[in-house]
Amino acid sequence: MQGDAHEAFAYCRAVTRQHAKNFYYAFLFLPKAQRDAIYSVYAFCRYCDDITDDDHTVTTPQVLLQAWRRELDACYHGRPTHQITRALYRTVQQYAIPQEHFDELIRGVEMDLTIHRYATFADLAQYCYRVASVIGLACLPIFDADHAPVHTYARHLGLALQLTNIIRDVQEDAERGRIYVPLEDLATFHYPETDLLQQRYTDAFIALMQFQEQRALGYYQQAAACLVPGDRARLIAPEIMAALYRTTLRKIARQRYNVFRGRTSLPMLQKVWIALQVFGQIRLGGA
Repeated sequence: MQGDAHEAFAYCRAVTRQHAKNFYYAFLFLPKAQRDAIYSVYAFCRYCDDITDDDHTVTTPQVLLQAWRRELDACYHGRPTHQITRALYRTVQQYAIPQEHFDELIRGVEMDLTIHRYATFADLAQYCYRVASVIGLACLPIFDADHAPVHTYARHLGLALQLTNIIRDVQEDAERGRIYVPLEDLATFHYPETDLLQQRYTDAFIALMQFQEQRALGYYQQAAACLVPGDRARLIAPEIMAALYRTTLRKIARQRYNVFRGRTSLPMLQKVWIALQVFGQIRLGGA
């Protein structure tokens, strides 16, 4: 059994290393037990995401998600069959993570199968909560920071991170026929939906993206305001993620929001440097 668990966590670690371009560097600063637990949570989330994003020729994404939901139930009843859920079973047992967070994540992923536009920001915020904020909430017990103000921190930071993703991935989403920028914002800045789908870089688009950036920055600030002394020391990993994503957001802004040139990313050495800076600031400051 111990060997099976070791193999399962190794599998989740490999998934994270391969796919988590920003998260992986934040996780490196955690103690091994916490790191392995986070890997299992991330791998579960990644599997959900791949179901909706990948092409499936044998069956439909809806059927695959239903099967994954049953596997989650099996995990919480002590009968996991997949490498990811075998590791996740150990994690949720050790840290008492409520199943509702993972159920909510699956509901969010299901939205991608049927919803390709969001009329208002309130509609988008629900999606962001389900696919991002709940992941932070699920991780709080792992960080030993499971109290009310930090719950609000996780909700706000999840929104900030997902809004950053949306800004960065406008081109990629448009090529899939998806628009995550609220349609009410497109109307406000007189930037037609057809222009976005055709990737037209105009003054209206710049103004629209600047507004999206300011909204995301507002959630980063609200998240930071929730923390009380001692919280940051427990939340080193999400604080590193926040720094990495905010740096990406600043880079997009310096490029005048021209995300149609391709996905904006940070060099590996810069990611490592940012992670070290945040780690050092928190450890030396005792925050």
